[in-house]
Amino acid sequence: MTTSVRGDQLARLLGRWHSLPGRHRSPDYAALGAAVRGLLADGRLALGVRLPAERELADSLGVSRTTVSAAYRALRESGHLTSRRGAGSWTTLPHGHRVATSGLWTPGDDLDMIDMGVAASAAPVELVPAARAAAEDLPRYLGTAGYHPTGLSELRAVVAEIYTARGVPTSPEQILVTSGTQQALDLVLRLSVPAGAPVLVETPTYPNALAALSARRARISTHGLDTATGWDGEMLLGALRQTRPRLAYMIPEFHNPTGHLMPADLRERMVATAHACGTELVVDESFVDLPLDDPEMPPPVAVFDRHSRVMSIGGMSKPYWGGLRIGWVRASAPLVQRLAAIRVGVDMASPVLEQLVAVHLLRSASSIVEARRAQLRFRRDALITALREQLPEWRFFVPGGGVTLWVELDGPISSALSRAAEEVGVRLAPGPRFGLDGTLERFLRLPFTLPADDLTEAVRRIASVRHDLDHAARPSWRTPAVIA
Repeated sequence: MTTSVRGDQLARLLGRWHSLPGRHRSPDYAALGAAVRGLLADGRLALGVRLPAERELADSLGVSRTTVSAAYRALRESGHLTSRRGAGSWTTLPHGHRVATSGLWTPGDDLDMIDMGVAASAAPVELVPAARAAAEDLPRYLGTAGYHPTGLSELRAVVAEIYTARGVPTSPEQILVTSGTQQALDLVLRLSVPAGAPVLVETPTYPNALAALSARRARISTHGLDTATGWDGEMLLGALRQTRPRLAYMIPEFHNPTGHLMPADLRERMVATAHACGTELVVDESFVDLPLDDPEMPPPVAVFDRHSRVMSIGGMSKPYWGGLRIGWVRASAPLVQRLAAIRVGVDMASPVLEQLVAVHLLRSASSIVEARRAQLRFRRDALITALREQLPEWRFFVPGGGVTLWVELDGPISSALSRAAEEVGVRLAPGPRFGLDGTLERFLRLPFTLPADDLTEAVRRIASVRHDLDHAARPSWRTPAVIA
């Protein structure tokens, strides 16, 4: 079944779509077409969606039908729209482009592309030796069917030991191994969030969490984080009391994307308030292993849990490697069994070999993670230096850990800047990807997971297009090749 978007819905997504002021201001139709391409580029408008009729969109935007007709024609010429008389127009990708792992469309021949849309590091050198050791362990499991819905007992034991060492006594029965942190969240939502249930999230927040909540048709409300200070405790607790959500999704350790660290007293009050409101807390600890400036780490949120209201999720992606799809849920043992029953209907179990690799990496965690922290600390400082030299008008909070900077720009230009940066070989994740309603146009997430030289070059390219953005020419697209 084809998905459609109404004129008023597309108008909300487009937001402030008109050209930026300048001597070479683009015509309205060109600005409208570029804005639709931007929605496709940052994932807010999916492929294969039927756009509203020209007259309907013109009425919603308060422009002439001629403007919309010209914009649709430009989108067809660039390959972003396919139309059929009497049936409508659908979003597509231009010839020679594909959907990248970041969710953005990208040219197929992008060898010179600096991808700052993904906040994840390359694999550590210890991965290959760990894989070899895991292969030697594999024969112990070859006589079984290979399905372990809750995870290998030895991996669950190692993860439980990590939680116990952090001050949260945990048994292996309280750990469910998943195929990455994203699946951990998905399973929790399948268990706890029926369609239409109220859910509270931070804004900005992790885009794939928003996608998972939307897939569950949750009724999402938000608590806004201050760019400089993070959570406002009274407002957060007030939001819990007022909305009484079925579930709240929080990232208290080096929040993605802002980098803030939730203080201990707020963690304790949040758990108590959630219990009083009947709210389940899902705590995403993806970045807990990555303090960079030796800040005093507050206790885990689960330390304050007395009523099994907290489900902690984490995984190997950020401190180790995203290609190792190993995550986990820490919860009460009965809840783990219920999650495992749901998981059987999704993918049965995680691969045995990958779990064995995870065991070997986690047993060497101290040396691997310390090297990762040193690497990220150096790259963060290189990115900060480049930004202060090239774009001194931009503002940002320097995080004490994690992998991202949340940068406040000098205008509501995030989507436009991302489109322009793509033309000079830098892929960005604009601010609206991290919110619900197309806002956050003054913000940009910049991860510091790439080599320092790449980060410096990326900032140089971004600065070059930022300085010319108001006068940028209309982008050109490849002409489809004719093969006879």
